[in-house]
Amino acid sequence: MTEMGKIVEAADELTAPVTIGPEAYISEDYARAEGEKLWSKVWLQAGRLEDISNVGDFITYDVLNDSVIIMRSSETELRAFHNVCPHRGRRLIDTPKGKRNARGNKTNIVCGFHGWTFDRQGSCTYIEHQEDWQGKLTEERTALGKVQVDTWGGWIWINLDPEAGPLAEYLEPAASLLDPFELQNMRPRWRKWVVFDCNWKVAMEAFNETYHVSTTHPEFMEFGQFRGWGRNQGLHSNIGYDAPKGREEDQAKLRLGAGDDPRKSTWEMQDFTWKNANTNTTMTLVEAAKRLVDELPEDTPAPEVSKHWLASARAADEARGVVWPVVAPEHTAKTGTSWQIFPNTQIGHAVNNMLVYHYRPYKADPNKCIFEASVYELYPEGEAPETEWEYTEPNDWPPVLQQDFNNMAAVQEGMKSSGFRGTQPNPYMERTVPSLHYNLAKFMGTGAPRKID
Repeated sequence: MTEMGKIVEAADELTAPVTIGPEAYISEDYARAEGEKLWSKVWLQAGRLEDISNVGDFITYDVLNDSVIIMRSSETELRAFHNVCPHRGRRLIDTPKGKRNARGNKTNIVCGFHGWTFDRQGSCTYIEHQEDWQGKLTEERTALGKVQVDTWGGWIWINLDPEAGPLAEYLEPAASLLDPFELQNMRPRWRKWVVFDCNWKVAMEAFNETYHVSTTHPEFMEFGQFRGWGRNQGLHSNIGYDAPKGREEDQAKLRLGAGDDPRKSTWEMQDFTWKNANTNTTMTLVEAAKRLVDELPEDTPAPEVSKHWLASARAADEARGVVWPVVAPEHTAKTGTSWQIFPNTQIGHAVNNMLVYHYRPYKADPNKCIFEASVYELYPEGEAPETEWEYTEPNDWPPVLQQDFNNMAAVQEGMKSSGFRGTQPNPYMERTVPSLHYNLAKFMGTGAPRKID
């Protein structure tokens, strides 16, 4: 790559054109270094609290060579441990073949090699022939290694760095801006994952901007313009749509269709989204949009169509025991459509649903990643479906996501070309891309965006 200018040294410089070299996407050395320099230093979204609702429930979470057991050790406490026996290094809980992670309930964790046993607090409670160690096996030497664990938004977060700062500080300003949406009350409608042929950053960057919509998803252009913005938010970033004056709330996910009759275009967009993406909406929103042509006159101004649509959907949900949080329109506009939580999680939020993407490296191979997507919504008490993570081949995902997959695979191959000089992201619509690499470089020591002179 030709170095085009000086390294970006401050986040506000990302408003100008920059370029990013391909090293972070294709270098084997970079991929190996991520384990030590990145993944062992950051807070990672590892699971949902509802997955370990009972005492003794556990899930595992893997990133590169590290595996973590997260367990509800009591009614009020979560604990996380390195998933490795301190005796001979055997992994304590194996992931079943074909599964994303292990999940279950245990009173004790028993090593399958020699039977060393650990309680829910991680203390070793049984060692066969312990006297052979001549009193040297102290409680500290035999206990499971602890991992930092905390919660926010209904998720469990872990950090492999024992010196890491608190999660609450790490998540700002995203946490404060997203808290009014009460994400912890939503439950998954579906959860899918796949090992895909691209770097985890290529996967993330396929979804963290709106610049690609008109070309990759041209069918959406029938319902309106999808010009959007991206903003650096410290360690994190967020994206949203441009919106006309008086419709500022359309910067967020629940936006109106455009055209001469927004009643019809809103229904058409909601129906298409449900059938072809199965994300970013709910059946309540779809049905409320379908009613618009019967409930409003043809010449109803767009802001009134939007207000009526959302009020109608809110009332329909309340009638079945689903209560949306109340979020001021100006706050909704400020939060946009989704947040990129550094380094590898994207939360597409709304008052009644969300779409979450999660990206991880696969075996330190720069050309592969674990790609995960989950769709959440609000349900009446006790009526949320039971969902598991389903391994889903790329051709079996919703059609709109398959369009993104085509880009992801092609980008990974294209970046290996000797003729590729580095990415040149749109400074307004794709600012989240250099924002990611600006922050990655702080951990990795290389790969920072450079100014285009």
